Amino acid sequence: MSLIKKPIQVVLIASAILMVMVLVGLIGVSFVMEADIHLWVYIVFPLFVGVVALLLFYYFIERFINQEIKAIYRVISKKKNIKINPVKLNENVFQSLSETTAAWAETQQKQIENLEEQANFRREFLGNLAHELKTPVFSIQGYILTLLEGGLEDETVNRDFLIKASRGVDRITSVLDDLDNISRYEFNRFNLKLTKFDIVRLTKEVFDTTQSSAEEKNITLSLFQNYDPIMVSADKGKIGQVLINLISNSISYGIENGHTQIKFSKVSRKQLSVEIIDDGIGIEEEHFNRLFERFYRVEKSRARNLAGSGLGLPIVKHIMEAHQQSITVNSTVGEGSVFTFTLDLA
Repeated sequence: MSLIKKPIQVVLIASAILMVMVLVGLIGVSFVMEADIHLWVYIVFPLFVGVVALLLFYYFIERFINQEIKAIYRVISKKKNIKINPVKLNENVFQSLSETTAAWAETQQKQIENLEEQANFRREFLGNLAHELKTPVFSIQGYILTLLEGGLEDETVNRDFLIKASRGVDRITSVLDDLDNISRYEFNRFNLKLTKFDIVRLTKEVFDTTQSSAEEKNITLSLFQNYDPIMVSADKGKIGQVLINLISNSISYGIENGHTQIKFSKVSRKQLSVEIIDDGIGIEEEHFNRLFERFYRVEKSRARNLAGSGLGLPIVKHIMEAHQQSITVNSTVGEGSVFTFTLDLA
């Protein structure tokens, strides 16, 4: 550990050394020249030289240190004209500068990590987006080529192929719509139309919309129990989209002959909790924090075989945040998942 922590210590030591040197010089001159020098000269002259040296050292060292610190801060802040409070030599300048530089280095490291994370995210985003668009395009291309090569005259396949091609178009349209929605949500380019409506009735309407998808895997959609009308205050269209996305998600990752239930609970006099409960494949806890990222897939190799844009949960999150409400997930692998969001009671 260094014993010198403040610049003023250097100035005092240098001045003291100079005073000693002058005193030794005077003694040497008097000895060589056998001159009779008064005692006060031995005291006053070295002291005078020491004081002058102290003032000069203080001025020039303080000026030098301030210029160097200003240059360092200019590099750190990336500003040509920067104002800093002049340091004094009796302050622990080096420790302060060291702490400031360390803080700047930590900030720079975080920025580098953020840039690397953003670069990785862009690569993953573009790769997933290319996959989501490429899959239906290749499917449509295959059906159309088959029809052009003679299948159009075959009444047993032409209508079926056209229907499948139309589904591919619908999937592309769905991806593009979700991209447009997520962009508007992220930049707050939408307005909520708050109304009072019955959330139980809206849920039943969503069941009707998603029933055909559920029947493909023989998944039962139901309410946790019979509920009286529950009035909430929110954007009905946006909350309908939240329910569609969450229920569709539970169907996509559900098991054959499984169940998806909706449960309503009043958590306070002013707030309602809505739970979407399924007995699907479940999600490992390590994925919880990333579930609401765009295109994030828990198991990409298996999930890519499932239809969907990969933007459903991010859209849900933005809608809930716009309502100043929360959404959480709790899940156990092999047992199922529970997505819970809140709404204001009307």
